[in-house]
Amino acid sequence: MTKTQRIAALKLENPVLTKQVDGESIELDATEYAETIESWADAIIAKEDAQAAKDSKAEADAIAKAALLDRLGITAEEAALLLG
Repeated sequence: MTKTQRIAALKLENPVLTKQVDGESIELDATEYAETIESWADAIIAKEDAQAAKDSKAEADAIAKAALLDRLGITAEEAALLLG
């Protein structure tokens, strides 16, 4: 999902945003609303990017492990026994 799409989705989910001022709920003005929605979108995208990087590393590690086991001619179970 692009940032523009993420912002549109957030706006649909949150058509109005409020803040508490002196115990009173006040609706955000257009500028505050846009800034808040954009910051939320940025945070969501950063979290998704971090998760994608983590997943990619895990996948690369699994491929490297499988290749090493193949070169050694042993199974994962046999390697676990050796490292025991």
